[in-house]
Amino acid sequence: MSVRVLVIGGGGREHALAWKLAKSPILDHIYVCPGNPGTAQEPKTSNVENISPNDFPSLVQFALENKINLVVPGPEQPLVDGVEGYFRKVGIPVFGPSQLAARMEGSKSFSKDFMARHNIPTAIFKTFQSSEIDAAIEYVKTCGHKVVLKASGLAGGKGVLIPDSTEEAIAGLKEIMVDNVFGDAGNEVVVEELLTGPEISVLALSDGYSVVALPAAQDHKRIGEGDTGLNTGGMGAYAPAPVATPDVLQRIMTETLRPTIDGMRREGFPFMGMLFTGFMLTESGPKVLEYNVRFGDPETEALMLLLDDGVDLAALLLACAEHRLDSVPIKFREGAAVTVILASKGYPENYEKGKTITISSIPPNVVIFHAGTKKSGEDIITSGGRVLAITAFAPTLQEALEAAYKGVDGVSFDGKTYRRDIGHRALTSKSTGLTYAQAGVSVDAGNALVDAIKPLVRATSRPGADVEIGGFGGVFDLKATGFVDPVLVSGTDGVGTKLRLAVDVGVHDLVGIDLVAMSVNDLLVQGAEPLYFLDYYGCSKLDVPIATQVVTGIAEGCKQAGCALIGGETAEMPGMYQEGDYDLAGFAVGAVERNLILPRPDIKAGDIVLGVASSGVHSNGFSLIRKIVAMSGLTYSSPCPWDPSTELGRALLTPTQIYISQILPVAKRGLLKGMSHITGGGFIENIPRVLPKNLGCFIDASTWQYPPVFRFLMKTGNVDPLEMARTFNNGIGMVLIVDPTNVDEVMDALKTGPSAVYKIGEVTTKPGVEMRNVLTWAA
Repeated sequence: MSVRVLVIGGGGREHALAWKLAKSPILDHIYVCPGNPGTAQEPKTSNVENISPNDFPSLVQFALENKINLVVPGPEQPLVDGVEGYFRKVGIPVFGPSQLAARMEGSKSFSKDFMARHNIPTAIFKTFQSSEIDAAIEYVKTCGHKVVLKASGLAGGKGVLIPDSTEEAIAGLKEIMVDNVFGDAGNEVVVEELLTGPEISVLALSDGYSVVALPAAQDHKRIGEGDTGLNTGGMGAYAPAPVATPDVLQRIMTETLRPTIDGMRREGFPFMGMLFTGFMLTESGPKVLEYNVRFGDPETEALMLLLDDGVDLAALLLACAEHRLDSVPIKFREGAAVTVILASKGYPENYEKGKTITISSIPPNVVIFHAGTKKSGEDIITSGGRVLAITAFAPTLQEALEAAYKGVDGVSFDGKTYRRDIGHRALTSKSTGLTYAQAGVSVDAGNALVDAIKPLVRATSRPGADVEIGGFGGVFDLKATGFVDPVLVSGTDGVGTKLRLAVDVGVHDLVGIDLVAMSVNDLLVQGAEPLYFLDYYGCSKLDVPIATQVVTGIAEGCKQAGCALIGGETAEMPGMYQEGDYDLAGFAVGAVERNLILPRPDIKAGDIVLGVASSGVHSNGFSLIRKIVAMSGLTYSSPCPWDPSTELGRALLTPTQIYISQILPVAKRGLLKGMSHITGGGFIENIPRVLPKNLGCFIDASTWQYPPVFRFLMKTGNVDPLEMARTFNNGIGMVLIVDPTNVDEVMDALKTGPSAVYKIGEVTTKPGVEMRNVLTWAA
């Protein structure tokens, strides 16, 4: 196959791409629009200077006329403006994302919302429109942490302010939102928590399915040495960055890159191209600073020298564009590469152009990539802020730096500006003793979680409860509850494999409600009022936003049950759980007056069995449910078969009904003889637990409307109706045993609650549960 490539752009990144592409054995020719004097010198390469890189129709016409079969946009602006769609319409592959996918760089607010939806680690943030400056100022005054201000739109890599104080933050907001220093890019502003730690850039190839990360690089954004002065487009970079250890890179892949690519595909805008992600390596792990949707600059210059000589870049990029990335091998050279940027004096503010450049005595392992240059007669002159990228490869970073700076010495032009400390972070870092955080446990994350959930816990306050967490245990004053002769009742439970569904769908608060429901409903069947609740949350790595979602649900469950959340345990145990997984357990304590304990001993044949409707599947049988869904060919993001207005996964996560408010007042009036919570084991195993050993019951399955979720499970999984009866609640979450003389009074009292009530059976002299009319479920 013969490949003809059109590269869009004219900077150092595009020169580096052309330099590596030109080495491809399958490459016929490269056109660079507009290119620069450097690209014009590469083999099999021509500049296209008579077409604007922003004139997409003319570029398409040029591509058709010159038989282009791969387009590689360099800068972000063409991608955000939708250049990929122009070429896709005429059947020319583009190495780069669609306009929809390019929003990940084009709108920081969009990308931050995406990260929140998919639980991708990032800084706490809030977004403000330009008209909301007062609200933004109030936020930076009251948020309780240092902030970073980011113009949401494209600002040439310079739309970020890092104020040192609240006063500077307010001034920065006014610059962006009132003075429009970043133009339209500042019409929306993201105010983020300031993260601290080493910063790295990870460029990753993706075809929408596969994802392959390149060696991590470290950029140097500030103009001045020691990382001082104004932000720039980048004054130098080196790779691989030693701080990006194998463990760090593995976490980046599993916690960010893989979820990002999968999430974009599931949301309908799959990513194809180069996903360039900036990370801060915080004490609690790598967190995303921002996404870019193209090759980084100056990282690309260094990374092109790191690619193994045997890697065919043209074949690699074409494989990505054709969604077959896994068919092309990619290897990297053992060693280090470094880029030092030579800039014009005054950059990144006002600078002069037109300075003549002379180049001499360049070491053999150094490549000079042109960035802001142009031809003037026989001379090459400066035409931009960043002029040249002096790039070297060597077996060690120190040797690569020495070679690069020899290259710097071999270049001269009036006002040549550069940093002399590129790579200083790697060269000055010293090995220190291991910390708990390096072992994978973050005390800071645990403290952050406690701070985040304190307001949630306080909201569950009730008489007798101390709901201020953070101590060694919770306190409850039983005397404050008004009981006369109380007996304490306790229950503990989990959520089962419904947790797997919650993790896969990315919705975590609903299982928190489940956790409370499963325990307090077990108290209710003994006639007890729930008093307080404690939870256990175990994980490999504590993700504070996810854990906060879970506790939000637990607190909501406690409020529904009328009990206090007085404490819990969070256990971070690397190696005990898979990355991204967690486990939950709950412990509830209630009280019941001694004379009202259920079940009563006077249950007899002829007593009526009432059923109180469930809210859905509740929290049992999910191992079977997950298997049925897998067999169905549906995914959790598919429209729900019985409710197309929601996704299947979300519908299956409907939390377990908490019956306290509806049933407890009736139990306290002494109107119930017994209750059975329909959990694992369904009707068949649960109802006999409250009946005397010589008694049983029949259940008439035709007495209530069979919910569509169970009809879907039974039909799709070809599950026998009796198997359904011993596995699921089938629409009845709580069973009540009532004397026939009290049935009408009980039903009238229960009608005021949220769940429907049905007469579903009767106590009999035959032990066990006889299921009648179950075939109506399949009708």
